[in-house]
Amino acid sequence: MTDPPDSAPASPGGRARRRPGVAGVLGEIFVTIGVVLLLFVAWQLWIGDWIGAAEKNAAGHSLSAQWAESPAPAPTTGSSPAPHATPAPPGMAQPGDGKVFAVMHVPRFGADYAVPMAGGVSRPRTLDPIGIGHYPGTPMPGAVGNMAVAAHRTTFGKPFNQIAKLRVGDAIVIETKAGWYTYRFRNLEYVKPDAVDVLLPVPQQSNVSADGRYLTMTSCSPMWYKSERIVAYGVFDAFTPRADGPPASLAEVS
Repeated sequence: MTDPPDSAPASPGGRARRRPGVAGVLGEIFVTIGVVLLLFVAWQLWIGDWIGAAEKNAAGHSLSAQWAESPAPAPTTGSSPAPHATPAPPGMAQPGDGKVFAVMHVPRFGADYAVPMAGGVSRPRTLDPIGIGHYPGTPMPGAVGNMAVAAHRTTFGKPFNQIAKLRVGDAIVIETKAGWYTYRFRNLEYVKPDAVDVLLPVPQQSNVSADGRYLTMTSCSPMWYKSERIVAYGVFDAFTPRADGPPASLAEVS
């Protein structure tokens, strides 16, 4: 009479192999899920951001190259300046929502930094796909008053990720088809999310008429949270017509 077969095949050493139980299988599944989630987070935090930043910078450089090859538009200015006065920089019309009109260069953020700027500050139409958004109704580059812009500090290429590293006097250059508008960084401030007075013609100065040209850059603070806003203020320094070539401020990093 033959013996009945064993319930499990014997291992080479003669010991039966144990089949994994339900708990072991579930444990392996959870470990696998954890690894996948970690990889997804890594993609979102680093790889995806790196790719997003590279794509936005490439788009900005491409636009700069197009402008360099096409004739500059006729300048649009306000009233004629007084004799011996510095001519007002050329003005621009307000852009449509999601309409790209400029490229921002910040030498402090790296030589390759060239992020497109478009009208509006909504995430789906401007901030996520394009980069930097212009608050509707605020002045355009070089105009009297407070030009205000916004961008992500984390995710989607994080254009304003290094905003806290700006130093007094750093150049913030806004390039358009007409030329380059150079602003100079002055100071940082942290405010509550509803502090809309930073968008006033003179930031945080109610009922005051602007007599200067300002730039306000806003983003979330601290990193990965929205409990505050970090705000960088700048003042207008100079306009360089495209016919004169790129300004020296594009290469300034102390």
